[in-house]
Amino acid sequence: MTAAPARAEPYAPPTALGFAAPLAVAMLLIYSAAWVLPLAGDAPTAAQGGLIRTLYMPAYVLGFGVFAMAPMRSLEAAVRQPFLIVLMAVAVASVFWSIAPDQSARRVVAVLCTTAGGLILAGRFGWAALAEVAAAAFAILAVAALIAALAVPSIGVMSEIFPGAWRGLWPEKNALGGNMALGFVCLSAAAVLNPRRAWLWWGFAGLALFLVLMSTSKTSLVSLLLGAATLAFVGLLRLGPAAKVAMLWLAVVGLTIAAGALLFAADAIFDILGKDATLTGRTEIWTAALRQIEKRPWTGYGYGVVWDATGPWTPFAWIEREAGFTPQHAHNAWIEQWLGLGLVGLAMFSLFYLQSVALTLWAMFRSAGAYLAAPFVIVYTLMSITESVAFTYNDLRWVLFVAIAARLAMADPAADH
Repeated sequence: MTAAPARAEPYAPPTALGFAAPLAVAMLLIYSAAWVLPLAGDAPTAAQGGLIRTLYMPAYVLGFGVFAMAPMRSLEAAVRQPFLIVLMAVAVASVFWSIAPDQSARRVVAVLCTTAGGLILAGRFGWAALAEVAAAAFAILAVAALIAALAVPSIGVMSEIFPGAWRGLWPEKNALGGNMALGFVCLSAAAVLNPRRAWLWWGFAGLALFLVLMSTSKTSLVSLLLGAATLAFVGLLRLGPAAKVAMLWLAVVGLTIAAGALLFAADAIFDILGKDATLTGRTEIWTAALRQIEKRPWTGYGYGVVWDATGPWTPFAWIEREAGFTPQHAHNAWIEQWLGLGLVGLAMFSLFYLQSVALTLWAMFRSAGAYLAAPFVIVYTLMSITESVAFTYNDLRWVLFVAIAARLAMADPAADH
């Protein structure tokens, strides 16, 4: 029994993509925010904050430059995501009830451009090319993080809280670990979908794994391993009908065992991950945030402003007092949407996410694109439980999730069997 070939697209050298590929890679590098720490340090001043906002603008320009090369396909990608369109409309409307309208307005523009970047990638690139664009960006980031840790340890290695843990070009170790976990699945998918350059992408995937280990982030390592297992699962599913039945049976058994372990041996799992029952204080943030949500459940407080609205009676002040420390965000993608956009925004994000999951499951049986989509969605889902990675402005992870979700919804006969 032999595996069905992963014939996502005919082989094409990078030059066949014209200027679109390097423009897209440059856009993703800007959204990675890997340049912020070297530029502004751990605590940017107000002036540096303004400069940082300005330096994201080239990413918007680059995105629309790629759009100009395939405008109709990019519009098709947007039309096929109605829940995402409504979610963006809710964000725009939230400016009118925001507790800080000027900040919401500015950040709504940023998130619209960021989301458009993902839709543009989906419209311009097929699965194999999209995987390589993402892989190229992560390869550059991995090399830069390695150089920072080895050559400039004052930037690349943490000296407080977790001394000795690598953080690369991000503020803390979990950011390095999380980015490299996503990088690993993108690099691995690029290797599978582009066999002639597989040696290159597998090499960088090994570097991404090394950086996750050096970050000492156990959660990121678990995410990476689950992403790798999902990639292997997709490959086995494509062996034939008998393999499909066997893999589905194993998946049901595995999920049952995982659910049982979470229910009856949660403490042991937390010990393995180096966490406590509060997930390093995250449950305290969630409890405090939910108490503030009770006050404005339908509308929320406006897009992107809760954590920056200062004052003794703001939602952030109450959350800070109840949690007992100063959080930077909700540390949960779902609570973050509810805080900012209310129940309607949460519902639209949930429907967009569930649509993407359903399309990923369907792709696992029909499309070679599942080599990228399935492991990425698994890792992204795990990250969304403990980090605010959804509908986030100027964020690499959100751009790639939108790109993959939109690509899943588009007709792609070359990648279907």
